[in-house]
Amino acid sequence: MAGNGKSTSHVIDGMIGHGPAMTDVYRLTRQVASTSATVLLMGETGTGKELIARAVHELSPRASGPFIRVNCGALSESLLESELFGHVKGAFTSANENRTGRFEAAHGGTIFLDEINSMSYTLQVKLLRVLQEHEFERVGDTKTIHVDCRVVAATNRDLLDEIDANRFREDLYYRLNVVPIYLPPLRDRPEDIGALVAFFAKKYADANGRSIPQVPHDVITMLQAYSWPGNVRELQNYIERATVLCMNDLFTMDLFPSHVRGLAPMRISRVKAGGIQKMCSELVTLGMLEAGDAAQDIHERIVSLVEKEVLLQVLRTCQGTQTKAAVRLGINRNTLHKKIEDYGLDSEAR
Repeated sequence: MAGNGKSTSHVIDGMIGHGPAMTDVYRLTRQVASTSATVLLMGETGTGKELIARAVHELSPRASGPFIRVNCGALSESLLESELFGHVKGAFTSANENRTGRFEAAHGGTIFLDEINSMSYTLQVKLLRVLQEHEFERVGDTKTIHVDCRVVAATNRDLLDEIDANRFREDLYYRLNVVPIYLPPLRDRPEDIGALVAFFAKKYADANGRSIPQVPHDVITMLQAYSWPGNVRELQNYIERATVLCMNDLFTMDLFPSHVRGLAPMRISRVKAGGIQKMCSELVTLGMLEAGDAAQDIHERIVSLVEKEVLLQVLRTCQGTQTKAAVRLGINRNTLHKKIEDYGLDSEAR
């Protein structure tokens, strides 16, 4: 990412947003970067923890040194131990040569331990020693190695809950939690959505040789009303999708998934006892189902009704142009043509 152009001394390169929540993050990041203190980044997945970790490194006296990232949740205990501390030849079956670990590689710089909550109890003990003594041994070796690197850790879980569940060491928590920085979820900073949309729209328009699409106020309002469980990363994906599918340099609501628009179809399998009967009664009243329909036909009928409505709305948005509609729906044009015939939507298509 790149900055959003706001004229404030606190904005950090690579971050978007100027609301009070992010301003606090920027201020604290700049304050702690110039020190050697260990930093613990807390926040949901997709909130930008790695961007802040890089900022801590790049704004620090260690900026000329390496920045090493390790995803602790992506490796098994044995592989993570070797990845972090290295190993010597013959330490285990596949250890055919000596290997330098990530802590050694980070000497003079910063090591970013992402998903620290995933680390096993055994490795937590070794990490605690590195934090306290700045030393460790490679797997299979007795020689002690001393390192000088700053540790920035990140978690998407509440570590106090992990401590209560006996999954995380309390002493390690206090060693990591010297300076905690909390990254707010996107739903708690809707004022930043407009700037994020503008940034990603330009990014993906440039990448695809397209004109930068305009974003109407009603689209921004719609996006601000959504809860964004995947946070900025989820928004980024949907803006890329909308930019690719946009045909007239204007973002419209139909370019976004139905659940973002609050139109997600009901999941029939989750309807409780009595729910099916109530739903069917309402559809019969509306004339969308016959009173004598068999229960086994209900799912198919409702899916067809939803599909027909989606096709109708997209065709109208595309002014009946089947090629555009097929692209927006993500289906083959021949498939769309057959569905148009099946649902009798020929008058909406050209």
